[in-house]
Amino acid sequence: MEPMTDSTYLILLSLLEPRHGYAIMKGISDMTHDSVSIGPASMYTILKKLEKKGDIRLKEDKDRKKIYVITDQGKADLVKEVERRRMFYEAGRSLLNGDRVDVYGI
Repeated sequence: MEPMTDSTYLILLSLLEPRHGYAIMKGISDMTHDSVSIGPASMYTILKKLEKKGDIRLKEDKDRKKIYVITDQGKADLVKEVERRRMFYEAGRSLLNGDRVDVYGI
């Protein structure tokens, strides 16, 4: 699996509950305490890629709004990405604390 961009990561996190486009943008803004905003053009480009990859699916609600839903594959990819980012976080914390991090297995 190729590493996710921050925008893709945040979009998938926001889709742990089904949402329409504006709610995705609002959810990301809320989740990041307004430190990250993703514009509509970028968001819809990413959503199309995620749908094509099978990480999300699209459905319409009764008001004909497009609702995006994360798939099981999308959740599995998200879990892998969370683990990858956790590894980087832990290495960074260790280095900042003056600990040696065995990056190369030496």
